[in-house]
Amino acid sequence: PSADEPFSVNVDVVSCPWEQSHRLVRIGLKGRKASSDVHGANIIARDTKIDIEFNPVRVGSYRLIGYDRRSLQGENSNREGARDHGIAAGYTVTALYELVPVAQQFITRQEAQTLLSAKLRFKKPDGNGEVQSIERSVTDDWVDFAQAHPDLKFAAAVAEFGMILCDSGYKGSGTLGAVLKWAQEGKGADANGYRAGFIELVRKAQTLKKS
Repeated sequence: PSADEPFSVNVDVVSCPWEQSHRLVRIGLKGRKASSDVHGANIIARDTKIDIEFNPVRVGSYRLIGYDRRSLQGENSNREGARDHGIAAGYTVTALYELVPVAQQFITRQEAQTLLSAKLRFKKPDGNGEVQSIERSVTDDWVDFAQAHPDLKFAAAVAEFGMILCDSGYKGSGTLGAVLKWAQEGKGADANGYRAGFIELVRKAQTLKKS
């Protein structure tokens, strides 16, 4: 985050690895880290709310991964929202959306380049209650999943692993072998060993499936 903003909002768009004709969107929210001399919880924002608006000219339908009971939303429901009352320093959250893009031959307007807009509203804890906001607009400049950021690959691995375990109708062509590959490619430095633990869990799931 910049010095005057408590959060950074980052959006990545890649091809969906388990459904190649779809897009996978990662929306990452990261809070500014606390100073080394701060002990305990350090609230950097209150009454936070993030709104995601999808461009219906570009997006035929979408779903928030992990909420399979919610049907794919269409053009008349192109807005998502989430609220959290207090956010601590160093807080991070990732949301993954699977989008079904509108076929190119039906896109004729020049202003249709925007894929989605994200707007984060919040109040500074030591402020006067004024609502501040951070906005990001994202075009459909997607890249192939093979070139995706390691963090996105790991998040996709976790998402697909969950869909495979519950035999979700949205799991597409994903396999445990593919999940393991994405997780290994997204392992990174893994200072706390959490990602290595997930990789071992996937290996155990593969062993159980073969037995």
